[in-house]
Amino acid sequence: MTTDPLVIFTPSGKRGRFPVGTPVLTAARQLGVDLDSVCGGRGICSKCQVAPSYGEFSKHGVTAREGALSDWNSVEQRYDDIRGLKDGRRLGCQATVQGDIVIDVPPESQVHRQVVRKAAAVRDIVMDPATKLLFVKVQEPDMHEPSGDLERLAAALRDEWGITDVHAPLPVLTKLQKVLRKGNWEVTVALHRGSLDGRHQVIDVYPGFHEGRIYGLAIDLGSTTIAAHLCDLRNGQVAASAGVMNPQIRFGEDLMSRVSYAMMNPGGEVEMTAAVRAAINDLTVDIAAEAGITPDQIMEAVFVCNPVMHHLLIGVDPVELGQAPFALATSDAMGLPARELDLNRMNDAAQVFILPCIAGHVGADAAAVALSEEPGKSDDLVLIVDVGTNAEILLGDKSRVLACSSPTGPAFEGAQISSGQRAAPGAIERVEIDPATKEPRFKIIGSDSWSDDPDFGTPQITGICGSGIIEAVAEMRMAGLLDDKGLIGSPDQTGTSRCIVAGRTHSYVLHDSTADGGPLIAVTQGDIRAIQLAKSALYAGARLLMDEMGVDHVDRITLAGAFGAHISPKHAMVLGMIPDAPLANVRSAGNAAGTGARIALCSVTARRDIATIVRQITKVETAIAPKFQEHFVNANAIPHATDPFPHLASVTTLPSVSFNLGGGGSVDDQGRRRRRARK
Repeated sequence: MTTDPLVIFTPSGKRGRFPVGTPVLTAARQLGVDLDSVCGGRGICSKCQVAPSYGEFSKHGVTAREGALSDWNSVEQRYDDIRGLKDGRRLGCQATVQGDIVIDVPPESQVHRQVVRKAAAVRDIVMDPATKLLFVKVQEPDMHEPSGDLERLAAALRDEWGITDVHAPLPVLTKLQKVLRKGNWEVTVALHRGSLDGRHQVIDVYPGFHEGRIYGLAIDLGSTTIAAHLCDLRNGQVAASAGVMNPQIRFGEDLMSRVSYAMMNPGGEVEMTAAVRAAINDLTVDIAAEAGITPDQIMEAVFVCNPVMHHLLIGVDPVELGQAPFALATSDAMGLPARELDLNRMNDAAQVFILPCIAGHVGADAAAVALSEEPGKSDDLVLIVDVGTNAEILLGDKSRVLACSSPTGPAFEGAQISSGQRAAPGAIERVEIDPATKEPRFKIIGSDSWSDDPDFGTPQITGICGSGIIEAVAEMRMAGLLDDKGLIGSPDQTGTSRCIVAGRTHSYVLHDSTADGGPLIAVTQGDIRAIQLAKSALYAGARLLMDEMGVDHVDRITLAGAFGAHISPKHAMVLGMIPDAPLANVRSAGNAAGTGARIALCSVTARRDIATIVRQITKVETAIAPKFQEHFVNANAIPHATDPFPHLASVTTLPSVSFNLGGGGSVDDQGRRRRRARK
């Protein structure tokens, strides 16, 4: 029997088999993939643009070969001739399935755009930016004392500002003479001071006294999301924040999948590098437009990222990071022209600074968190958890700081969840379940009302995002719908018809709009397992650092990253994501990595400090630690199989239920097992 081709959509992760000849748009609609279309599939609106990917995808268990989609047709050609399609793009209404294929739905083709959760926190920063505006008066040329315009500009900077070792790249040289003469030999210079070599580079030059603003980008380049903050380099204020999905997600949802793609597909690392650089270029244009400035006012960018993203940004094959001893090409901070990274949508002479990595699996993002949160200056013992597809964990006080990374995977981002989606309008983001009635209420992104409020109305409910699934699982545990092993009970066991049969397991229905043609949004047993694996990896990493520190508890916990601001400490602790601690001592730091990037953008001193901070952090490698697996297994229970949670017990009582009944029996009122009658 011939098997229909497998179609996998990213970033949603939804998949299904479809007959040869099925339009991509049709497949997307049948799977509930968020792919826009206005013209009804006539190839007019171009809203359904998709980006097919080819190669071996070990994470998905599929090899996509050329020819997996139908050939480019006349409708696509006509649209390309008139309006243009980006390289590699196809129209979902025209391309048909011919073989196994992985298809990425870019942000502009999604109806429900992602809400970027990594907002900029308010922070006092001592301004000492690498790039400043300086006004100088330059000597006019003299036939009796011949010298170049650049040399006389350098002399003016030396005489008036005490600045030496001044250089200018070609983009500046091509405009320097006209600007000097237009300004009657008075000019304003955008001058960049290299934090690594101390050299001064002229980024731009303006005639006369220039009162305009110059800006920099602080970019948190994550595995799933690229978040950017546009900062005024005069006062550090955030002029705009924006973000996009990392397009590399189509090559693999987690870091090791991307390393695997590079290993199995020659040139795969080049594809991934080109994809992320193109996304950063587009993000640069978008954030400049949002702030009402021109892109050439952006003079520099500071990047923080994990080691795999670091290597793929600078164009280094990450294969060595996929195997022991996890060697980095370089762990030091880097400073280089933006054009060397093909980042060509900011100023032509813009500079890039990349924070140092701590070790092979603990990157510049963890260094940025350390710069922002300063655990090495803490009097009490603080655990800092930056939750994401790859979690970075810091534990320390004034005596020492430890760090590790833990491969949590994308479940916390809503991926690998049956009704999961990215944070976008219509996604369930908050959940409460009444322990008596077992009835849920929820909030969706884009609405301030709960689902049981009279003014909730009938909004389109599209799925559940990461914060929603975490709260849903924790609430199910508190309501007695889920036992400590992570098993969902049957309708008889739980006393609610919302627990429905799903094959040999059960699911809990949060929302059912199938009667109106909408989705059934349920938490399945598979969803529970995905969350268990993610939270177990996170907890095991934290516990490993506690072992290394020789402690059984921490004084306080800081949740960083997108989840830090959107998950309640109580739900995180019920789930067993974090160790037990007083709930009052669990706080959110928002996007701490992004804040660290902003600090480095605004302060040359901070860039130098982070080099010292990184050398003082002790790296713990989870991949080879003997006790990691033991901690991981024990952490599979909700909240934990062996570790006590006394602080949690003081604020909530978790029901003592067990649904592991093997042959499908149930539990009577006295807790005794009733066996299924034999036929």
